[in-house]
This record gives sequence, C-alpha cells and structure tokens, in this order.
Amino acid sequence: MPRIVSAFLCAAFIALGVTACAEPAHQKHAPQDPPDYKGVPTDMTPPSMLTPSAKPQ
Repeated sequence: MPRIVSAFLCAAFIALGVTACAEPAHQKHAPQDPPDYKGVPTDMTPPSMLTPSAKPQ
C-alpha cells in the first residue's frame, strides 16, 4: 500500500512539473513594447562593416 501511495505522489509531482513548463496554447493579445521603449535601434553593425554603395564608373 505505501508503494502505491508513493508512486501516485511521484506521478502527480511529475505531471505538475511538466504542466508548469508547458507553454500556453494561445495568447490573449499581441505582444506589446514596454512603456519605456523609445525606439532604440537594435542593429549595432558599424558602418564600416556594411556593404559599400555602388559607385558609377
């Protein structure tokens, strides 16, 4: 009998752990920018690494 109870408790904890890690099936609203976001550019490529513009010859 104690084995059955301990096996059931282990299975319940494993099931809770799996469901806690699962992602939600749907989102209620589209993701939004945080209120303090001021349009900071995310491309940090220096201008020297960009491809040069085509020069007419």
